[in-house]
Amino acid sequence: MPLIPEELAYLLRTNVVAHVSLAHADGSLVTHVMWVDYDGEHILTSSPTSSYKSRALRERPDVAVSVVDPADPWRRLSISGRVTEIRHDEGLAFINTLSQRYVGAPYPRPAPREIFVITPDRVRAYMGRR
Repeated sequence: MPLIPEELAYLLRTNVVAHVSLAHADGSLVTHVMWVDYDGEHILTSSPTSSYKSRALRERPDVAVSVVDPADPWRRLSISGRVTEIRHDEGLAFINTLSQRYVGAPYPRPAPREIFVITPDRVRAYMGRR
C-alpha cells in the first residue's frame, strides 16, 4: 500500500476539505466536497446511512480523493483507492470529531451515519513550488 508522505498528511488531519470522486451507476463521475481524516494508513470519511453516497460507495467502492493546501495550491495530494471497510458511527463520535475540527461545534444532524475507510492504491504527492 502506498504511503502518504508525512509532510503532507496534515492536509488530511486538519480542516482542509477534500474532494471525493466516485462513479454513478452509468459510469459518469461525481465529486463531493467532504470532511476527511487520516489514521496513518487509511483515509476516513462519513455519510448518512441512507444517502446516495453511502449506496454508491457500497456498489462502486473505487474513489479518488484530493486535498489542496489553502496556503500553497501547489502543495497537494491526489489519491486513488477503494472503500475497504464500512463502519457504523457509534454515537456519532466520528462525525462529531470532524465537526469540531471543521466548524468548531458538534454535528447538528442526529441521523445515523457510516464511516468509510479508504485504502489508497496510488498516491501522488506534490510538495509545492520549488
